Formats: sequence, C-alpha cells, structure tokens
Amino acid sequence: MTVALVLATRNAHKVEELRRILGPDLDGIDLVSYEGPEPVENGATFEENALIKARAAAANGRAAIADDSGIVVDALGGAPGIHSARYAGTRDDADNVALVLANLGAESNRAAHFVCAAALVLPDGTEFVRRGEWHGSILEHPSGHGGFGYDPIFQPDGLDLSAAELTADEKNAISHRALAFRALMPIVRSELLR
Repeated sequence: MTVALVLATRNAHKVEELRRILGPDLDGIDLVSYEGPEPVENGATFEENALIKARAAAANGRAAIADDSGIVVDALGGAPGIHSARYAGTRDDADNVALVLANLGAESNRAAHFVCAAALVLPDGTEFVRRGEWHGSILEHPSGHGGFGYDPIFQPDGLDLSAAELTADEKNAISHRALAFRALMPIVRSELLR
C-alpha cells in the first residue's frame, strides 16, 4: 500500500530533481501533482513561502510538501532572495542571470548561497519546515548547460565547476534542495507511514 503525498509545484525541473534526490525515501509514498490554484507567495522568507504553498496543496485533505528556494548574493544585500524566480520581472532564467551579473558588475565580493526551505503540512494542520543552504560564489560569466535557474553562474565552495557543469547526481548529493528535503524526509516517513 502506498500513501499519497501532494507535491506543491508545477516546476517540472523541481519535480524531476526531487524524484532523483529522494529516490529510496519515496518507497511507500506516491508523489501526486498539485492541481489547484497557484497561491500568492507573499511571505517575507523562504520558509513562509514554502508553507504558503504546502498549506494550499494540503487544503484537499492530503499531506503536502512544498519548497521555496532562491539565491542570496551578499554584495546585492541578499537579493535576489525570495524574488529569485522573477528577479528580472518574469520567470526567465537567462534574464535573471543577466541581471545578477549586471548588478554585480566588477564587484570583488561574489559570495552567495542557495537557500531551500522545504515544508510539510499534514491534513490536521501540523507543519514542519527544514532549511538547506549551499554556499559558493557568483562567476563572472555563465558556464555549463546543466541544471536550471542560477546554476550556470554559481560555483559551489570547494569545486572548480559551476553548478550547471555538475552531473545531476553530483548536484543532488550536495545542493540546498537535497539538504532541505533529506532533512524533511524522516519526518514525512514517520508521519505518513505509521
């Protein structure tokens, strides 16, 4: 018997990435797509926005997971932050990357980190949130064709490659999303597979 868990995202990249990250953790759990209206993400933090999405998806009476993620660039005062997906005004990865690079210019402090807040909301309203961070720096030019979002300009600490140059398995072993969801999954399993 499997238990349904609603995944509150329409982002195909995230769905694929989560299935790879969670793999064996999904034994006995059937990830179901959220088909309801897209909630307004008006939280002030990644955690608040993840909970907004998970609450909306759990309104159908099933447990739901959601995440909110983005990149935080020190020299830009934490921007794009929670506005990462639409930093340049639309959901266009190339435009968002170009705007970060333009705003940084020749800035020498290129420290940055990805953040992912992963939330679980149960049908009874119980909520759990876990956070993952992936530290690195912003490259001067995009490099690589893998991944999505800001991956081509993010160089993880300790590596000589951009996140877009990593294989999916390499990225999924160390990314912010992997850290957040791996921290959340023991709770998911203990709450849903009792």
